[in-house]
Amino acid sequence: MYIPLSKQPRSEYDQALLWFSLLLLIFGLVMVYSSSIATAGASRQTGFQETYYLLRQSVFLAIALLAAALTFQVPMRVWQKAAPWLFLGGMILLVIVLIPGIGREVNGSRRWLSLGFANLQPSEFMKLIVVMYAADYTVRKAAFMDHFTKGFLPMLMVMLLIGGLLLREPDFGAFAVIIAIAMSILFLGGLNWRLFAGLIVLLIIGFLLLIWTSPYRMQRIVGFMDPWADPYGKGYQLSHALIAFGRGEWLGVGLGGSVEKLLYLPEAHTDFLLAVIAEELGFIGVAVVVLGFAWLLVRAFLIGRDAERQERHFSALAAQGIGIWLAVQSIINIGVNMGLLPTKGLTLPLLSFGGSGIVANCIALAVLLRIDHENRLLMTGRAV
Repeated sequence: MYIPLSKQPRSEYDQALLWFSLLLLIFGLVMVYSSSIATAGASRQTGFQETYYLLRQSVFLAIALLAAALTFQVPMRVWQKAAPWLFLGGMILLVIVLIPGIGREVNGSRRWLSLGFANLQPSEFMKLIVVMYAADYTVRKAAFMDHFTKGFLPMLMVMLLIGGLLLREPDFGAFAVIIAIAMSILFLGGLNWRLFAGLIVLLIIGFLLLIWTSPYRMQRIVGFMDPWADPYGKGYQLSHALIAFGRGEWLGVGLGGSVEKLLYLPEAHTDFLLAVIAEELGFIGVAVVVLGFAWLLVRAFLIGRDAERQERHFSALAAQGIGIWLAVQSIINIGVNMGLLPTKGLTLPLLSFGGSGIVANCIALAVLLRIDHENRLLMTGRAV
């Protein structure tokens, strides 16, 4: 169909999405450096080098951008064909990471595979793999989305298997994000609303049972409910995060001026990076971060809508799934930092320190850019 010249895309890719993503990555690099100076300078493991985490994050970011550039070249039809095999590979990695002597254990959790120069966290890449697998599954089973045994049950069994492996690590945060991704894609793909509502009820019951039967999760809930009751124990991390938010007020104490990052707030450059942003840049800094992730979610859904209009159903669900992944993970991290949710080991996408996370996030954004690129090619009548 002919597209009027005034409605044809002026560029072959979404320049706003690209530049906004790069700005977020650069902002994250600056904040990782600011939040990690004291930790790096005081640790024998880092050689007392204050730039240790900055240099490592810069290397991770370079690898992530290279991976993203290569990913952008891969057509979405290839991703769709590869989705089941990627899922199988991801499951194998989740099994391998649990094997003693192979999986690396840190703070009681076995989530990493040592690569020598860095650690690989399979659960980070599993989030993107689940986006692809759930999108492909929903397209293949589109005619059975109203059917419990043919449409819903197989995906439920697969998610329970993934959940079992993740909870063995344990990585409750990644499990919650992956379940949210799969449920959302099934719902967007036409899952019967009664099945969806029933699944919500089962998940709530399941999460409550997981908390009730796990002493350390119960302790986190208790610490979350009243961190000031035990500010030097269960509530230590959250109480210092709240102090950071309180000190920041509207405009913050200035970049580099955080006190909480001076060995008071644990994981300041990873899970609690937002608390340092709040202290140094204030309410305005936090609002910019929140609005930034909201914009990414809206943009992902608009790209998915354009793909759906062209009857590219897999691409549409993949785009929306990526948006949901980044939004849900950022919501959980922000909620934890602000004391609205119990503490979880989830980083802030695109911003927090971490090699696996930043690489997986950049690859996901490259896929989103690829979907938009193919939308624009088809609008101008060119083959994908």
